[in-house]
Amino acid sequence: MLNKYLKIAWRSILKNKTTSIINIVGLSAGMAAAVLILLWVQNEMSFDKYHPGSERIYRLTTRLPKIGWIWETTPLLLADVIKKEVPEVEKVTRLYTNNWPVFNVKGNLFYEKDGAYVDNDWFTIFHFDFLEGNAVSFNEHPYSIILTSSEAKKYFGNTSALGQVIHIDSLNYQVTGVIADPPVNSSFQFHAFIPMAALLSNPDIRKNDENWSNDNYITFIKSLPGANPVTIAQKITDIVIKNKHDDGSSKFTLISLPDMHFEKEIKNSEFIHGNLNTVYIFGFLAFLLLLIACINYVNLTTAKASLRAREVSIRKIVGASRINLFFQFIAESILISLISLVLTLLLIHLCLPGFNAITEKTFSLPLNSIGLWLVLGITLFTAFLLNSIYPAILLSSFKPLNVFRGVTILKVKDSSFRKGLVVLQFCISFMLIAGTLIIYSQLQFIQKKDPGYNRSQLISFELPSSVGNKMESVSAAVKQDLLSQSNIENVTTSSQSIVHMGSMCNGCIDWQGRDTTYNPSILQLSADVDFQKTMQLKMKEGRWYKDGFVEDKHGFILNETAVRDFKLKDPVVGMPLVFRGDTGKIIGVVKDFVCRSMHETIGPVVIFNDARWRNHFTVRASAGNQSTVIAVITKIWKKYVPDSPLEYSFMDETFNQLYKSDQQASLLILVFAVIAVVISALGLFSLAAFAAEQRTKEIGIRKVLGATVKNIAFLISKSFIKLVCLSIVISSPIGWWAMNKWLQNFAYHIQSGWVLFLLAGFLALMIALLTVSFQAIRAAIANPVKSLRTE
Repeated sequence: MLNKYLKIAWRSILKNKTTSIINIVGLSAGMAAAVLILLWVQNEMSFDKYHPGSERIYRLTTRLPKIGWIWETTPLLLADVIKKEVPEVEKVTRLYTNNWPVFNVKGNLFYEKDGAYVDNDWFTIFHFDFLEGNAVSFNEHPYSIILTSSEAKKYFGNTSALGQVIHIDSLNYQVTGVIADPPVNSSFQFHAFIPMAALLSNPDIRKNDENWSNDNYITFIKSLPGANPVTIAQKITDIVIKNKHDDGSSKFTLISLPDMHFEKEIKNSEFIHGNLNTVYIFGFLAFLLLLIACINYVNLTTAKASLRAREVSIRKIVGASRINLFFQFIAESILISLISLVLTLLLIHLCLPGFNAITEKTFSLPLNSIGLWLVLGITLFTAFLLNSIYPAILLSSFKPLNVFRGVTILKVKDSSFRKGLVVLQFCISFMLIAGTLIIYSQLQFIQKKDPGYNRSQLISFELPSSVGNKMESVSAAVKQDLLSQSNIENVTTSSQSIVHMGSMCNGCIDWQGRDTTYNPSILQLSADVDFQKTMQLKMKEGRWYKDGFVEDKHGFILNETAVRDFKLKDPVVGMPLVFRGDTGKIIGVVKDFVCRSMHETIGPVVIFNDARWRNHFTVRASAGNQSTVIAVITKIWKKYVPDSPLEYSFMDETFNQLYKSDQQASLLILVFAVIAVVISALGLFSLAAFAAEQRTKEIGIRKVLGATVKNIAFLISKSFIKLVCLSIVISSPIGWWAMNKWLQNFAYHIQSGWVLFLLAGFLALMIALLTVSFQAIRAAIANPVKSLRTE
């Protein structure tokens, strides 16, 4: 029986080639787009779940509820006390990443940015696939190192890395293991692991970190089955209060490993974080793209219903039951879906490299992957449900006698259902067009908005911590050599980059009249006398630091937000201030500048003058001389820091990195908006062709009676254009609401006014008009004599 159904279905597909091709191409494009999106969604939702017992693995989170501070680091000593005093905890491990070791491999120097120090239980809590060696020897020898396969190939080529030696900080480390590269759904994108014992063998580091007030380590625990995480968190809080002599303001909570990827509260983290709302949006987008493709199928099938009415009626007369006909049309839908699936796999294979480039992931198309076929199966099943049920019910419901008597076939005489689907299709397309325009405008706004400083022609680099107690003298010497170069306009040193200032303090400031209960969180920046000139900051009042002014060593500069938040009264300049235990005066107020992402509001900033903090260089090159300046920096670097590789960045690029995820999302939405519009236009094209075909006789008669091509084209086009206009009216308020919600993620954003929606509506209307007009004009210029003779 199934064989007969499929044979008849194949004949029907061949008989209606144009309709079938449009259905298959539209479905394939929609399914391919949906599968690519769902691969990304599946990856996001599966982060870190591959570790055995991941639901029992937690990361400690430190909180100061009174001031809203939340961070992921803890004291070094905490892990050992947890092992002894919290019986609900099975294992504890620590991670340290605040040190970029310099790898010396056969005389070649590399900064290992993706390196991490871990202790003995790291490889027992977390799962890693060992290709060579094992974790046992890693734990037994403090000067061991484990590399990922890609990192081993980077350093040693095709030679086996096991047993090879890497020189780090005057010591030799032996490679005791090679592991597979971390999967794309892992938070731990580290490529080199070094024992924690090696780090703590440095007496200065150990002395500094064996202090309960220094939170420099990320701590993970694995609880016993059935243990209550809330109870464990309370016991850990009690441990810290007891050992730190805390007043109880600190609180520790646990976040499970699978939930860590979507945590929102921590702004600075060592791990990859996703946005759950974005995942939901893209999951919904996948459904919408599939829906648009399926609407084409339903519309074309129901539009062609009248042409198949006699076929269905004759079959009923010769004995076919309604259930037989229902399954016959289901078979047609299955066959088209299966053909579309083959084309879908081909499209995914072709598009995957581009999709990986946009998302910066390494998705693949392994045909033996259960996950891939699960995604494909869900997509195909959804497409099948949307495509088959209604058309099959409709086509199998015709009454033979009514068909031969010429009674209207469709129950809805004006085809309102089909028109409703067209409206829905273009509602989705219009919202995607509008969303793309607004996202693009917001990103352009970010690029063009004055951040309060000039980031062009700026090159940044940092002196490594290995310079040690010579930092101040080396920094001064490097700066002097740079300033002697004719193609360098300015040079400044600071404690961090102005683009993403992360150093903060709390309870470190005092002034006359301060409410003692008010302890603001403050961004702190140490900057030299040339910082304002180099960055081109604007002063609101007072002055910047000057050479030779002894009092400037204890002078402070505030931004406008700090003055406003601290409620300082005029005159601000000259007001006494205590910052980090140093008593001095405010010498100036600088105009607000964006010192973090525009997703966040500008916070209070205190600038101070302490050379011991400064190892970050910012160099302003003269126009057109950036490559020459980089060569100069490289030469000077080798003179003062020969044992460390130079790492530099352009401030423009660093700034753009802050909005990388937004740019990726906008590009993806643009691509999928184009796909949605093409699929919608394809469906409209087919419906317009069918409408023209149904009115061939009418068009011929009108032309004989004197109707012009313009009249005929308008006659066919107007009903479709009305539907598109209706979709714009319906979807505009929904799109406006959705995009305003998205814009709220930015502290500084555009207004999603009517102009962008008007432009989106105009684009949608032009696309529809061009699509329909092609078929309308084609019908209008046809020879009426031939049309009437055919009829």
